[in-house]
Amino acid sequence: MKFELSGKIIVINDTKQISDKFKKREFVILRKEMVSSMEFTDYIKFQLIQDKCNLIDSYKVNDEVKVSFNIRGNKWERDGNVNYFTNLDAWRLEKAGESENPPPPPPMQEQDDVYVSNNTETEDDDLPF
Repeated sequence: MKFELSGKIIVINDTKQISDKFKKREFVILRKEMVSSMEFTDYIKFQLIQDKCNLIDSYKVNDEVKVSFNIRGNKWERDGNVNYFTNLDAWRLEKAGESENPPPPPPMQEQDDVYVSNNTETEDDDLPF
C-alpha cells in the first residue's frame, strides 16, 4: 500500500552509518491541517534508508514536498522487555504540486534482524528510541 503526505521540510539530518550493512538519513516535515475551525500541526519524521539516503540532497529546509513512503513496524526485545516501534520509510520525494506518474513503490526490504536505533542522544541506551 502506498502512503503520501505533503508538508514543509523543517529538518534534514546527515546520513548515519548504523552498521557496515545499514545507513539511514532522517528528515522532518511540518504538516498543518484544518478540522472544523481548528488548526492541527504535526511534525512527522521520515527516514531514508540505504541507497535512498541521497533523495533529499536537492531539497532544503522550508521546501514544500510530497513524500511517498511505506510504514514499517518492528519488535525489539531485551532482558524480557518487549517494545514495538514504527518507521516511516520514504522512497520518493517531489516538490509539492508537481504532477507526475510516480513509479510503483519498491518492495519492502528485509532486514537481517539488524537493530536500528532511533536514539540520537546516545547509542548506549537500552531502548530502541
